[in-house]
Amino acid sequence: MKTNKKDKTASKSKKNKPEDKEVEKNSSENEIQKEDQDFKEKYIRLYSEYENYRKRTAKEKIDLITNASENVIKELLPILDDFERAIDNNKNVEDASVLKEGFDLIYSKMHKGLVNQGLKPMEANGKDFDSEIHEAITKIPAPNEKLKGKVVDVIEKGYQINEKVIRYAKVVVGE
Repeated sequence: MKTNKKDKTASKSKKNKPEDKEVEKNSSENEIQKEDQDFKEKYIRLYSEYENYRKRTAKEKIDLITNASENVIKELLPILDDFERAIDNNKNVEDASVLKEGFDLIYSKMHKGLVNQGLKPMEANGKDFDSEIHEAITKIPAPNEKLKGKVVDVIEKGYQINEKVIRYAKVVVGE
């Protein structure tokens, strides 16, 4: 039997085909493994960045809270000094007007310091009762028709910082 060249090359190509498939399979597996490794590295980097971000923002939040109270305390320290001086000076003072004047000065200094920090007292007397900014202590019969549903008396002032209520005004409401 004679074999021609075409049959030899055909048989060779048949033998090479399974090997080619195996090489292709190995190379595709290598590519998949390499891609998988890349994804793992990216995931680890991203997770590390997120953890660093979380720790950094937590630290910044703590620093912010600490610094905010630091500013208020710095405003109040001179007032504390004034109270100490007033206590020392008031031991020997007999005149009540001098004591009143000292307390007025300390009050105005404290008020000014708190206003500098953004504190605003809320005006409530004679205004409509608003449960968002007022806390009704009691209701009384209104002295006249105009005061029905309005604040008749303020028991304790309310305060805001930057439009946020930090203490509700305790009020008496007319009905």
